[in-house]
Amino acid sequence: MTIRHLKIFITVVECGKMRKAAEQLYISQPTVSQAISELENYYGVKLFERLSQKIYLTERGEQLLSYARHVVSSFETMDLAMKHAGSTPLIRLGGSVSVGTRLFNDIVDEMERENPSIDIRVIINNTEHIENLLLKSQIDIGIVEGLVKSKDLIRVPLFTDELVVVVGRKHPFYQREEIWIEELEGQEFIAREDASMERNQYEKVLAENSIKLIQKWSSSNTEPIKKAVIAGKGLAIISRLLIENELVSGALKVVPVHGITVKREIQLIYHKDKFLSPQLVKLIELSKNISLDNCV
Repeated sequence: MTIRHLKIFITVVECGKMRKAAEQLYISQPTVSQAISELENYYGVKLFERLSQKIYLTERGEQLLSYARHVVSSFETMDLAMKHAGSTPLIRLGGSVSVGTRLFNDIVDEMERENPSIDIRVIINNTEHIENLLLKSQIDIGIVEGLVKSKDLIRVPLFTDELVVVVGRKHPFYQREEIWIEELEGQEFIAREDASMERNQYEKVLAENSIKLIQKWSSSNTEPIKKAVIAGKGLAIISRLLIENELVSGALKVVPVHGITVKREIQLIYHKDKFLSPQLVKLIELSKNISLDNCV
């Protein structure tokens, strides 16, 4: 069993067909089939079910896939580091929208200040997407809010954030110091995309109280949401981290809902099999220190 076997196996899983994997790897289909067969014989397990000219990953295949991705990723990291020893270190950092928008500039600035040659690549998306990138070894570390599902990820708690109802000056709630949850029934709502943890967590509370909002707008970007709320298009449920400036200026106002508080944990996550380079260890420690200044 070699790194080559694992690379072929991963490519077959990602392509879904041996023919496509062969085309992507520029090798013959029999070569791909032989590599998979050798892997199955080596471990004495069946990695794929072959039904109606389609292949499906078995439970043992799923288990191998998790290890294979990280073995290959670690090998490639080692290979790159040794070939370019002394050159620019690379960190791939992923973050959910709330966290990335609020914290990443400070983290990246501090890392670059201490090591001007470092190359940090950043991806901002929802928590689910960042988790998937980590499991595929496409990023090194993530900082996210809310629920992380995979047991293969190490979680490092950083601080607690709060989700709040916000309105603009034109909204009737702007003059209120508090509202009752029943008053949210039928309110026009500027929402994050369906996979957003903001929607899942707060809307769960609303659903438990049989409250339905009317979704007028939906966006994966928080800036259009804030602008729509400021313009009086509806209310929004958003992280306190993202509205500090608007609260100071009065463009937005947090309207407390009587008896309702929705908080979520901000956490740093990485794969349990991830090799932590000195640069990654430094980033983890830096994230802990920066987060202390953002506790809610």
